[in-house]
Order: sequence, then structure tokens, then C-alpha cells
Amino acid sequence: MLSHYLTISIEDIENLIELTSKDILDIKEAKHDDIFKRTKIKSDLVKSFENKKSMLDNELIKLVKSSDNKPLEEILDNSQQQMLEDMKDRLLTLKQKNKEYARFVVTVSEFYNNLLDSVFPRDMDGYQKVNHKPASLLKVRA
Repeated sequence: MLSHYLTISIEDIENLIELTSKDILDIKEAKHDDIFKRTKIKSDLVKSFENKKSMLDNELIKLVKSSDNKPLEEILDNSQQQMLEDMKDRLLTLKQKNKEYARFVVTVSEFYNNLLDSVFPRDMDGYQKVNHKPASLLKVRA
């Protein structure tokens, strides 16, 4: 059962890496609708991974308890140890992809916020930006 949980957890991570890579490509090309469509899929995958990881943790705890608290290296066979290492490597890859994606998201967000501020300047209340002032080009006089 442990090998099964490891395999399906790794598949979820690989799918998340693939979707995040697509998000990075799409944000570069300003295909925001495609990114928004994948948001639900990614959210569901994260939940699925969390559930599978919880089941994996429970299996590992059972194994350790049933083997008189021996270290995992002694309990797991080589293929299971390798799968754990693969899972760790893929999680690190996902972390790097998410960092890369986050840099793009912050950059795009700053661009749109600056654009909005240049069209609709905001009042300042100390260091806080409060409300957008109506832009002079959009004022209508009756």
C-alpha cells in the first residue's frame, strides 16, 4: 500500500509541475484566461496531494510502530526509498517552479497596479494609499 501511495503522490506532484510550467509560459504571453481556467484544477490537485500525503504519513507511522520503532531506512525496501527520494526531488522542483511563477505574478501585478494608479491616482493618507481619485480625463461636467 505504501508504494501505491508514493506512486500516486508523485503523479500529483508531476501534474502540478506541468501545470505550473504552463502557467509560466502563459503569463509570459499574457494568456490570463488560460491561467484562471487551470486555477481550479491546480487547487484540486493540491487537495488531492495533501490527502494522499496524509495517507502516506499514516502508512509510514504504522510501519514504524509495527517494526519496534526501527529507522525508515531499515523498514523500507530500495524501491520505496527511491520513491521517497523522487518525491522529495519533485517537491523541490515544484517549489522552484512556484518561485519562478510568483516572480512573474508579482511583476504583472505591479504593472497593472501602476497602470491603474497612473490612470486613477490615489489619495495618500500618510503612507497609505486610500481611494482612487477620478481621473481628469474621465470627469464629466453636466
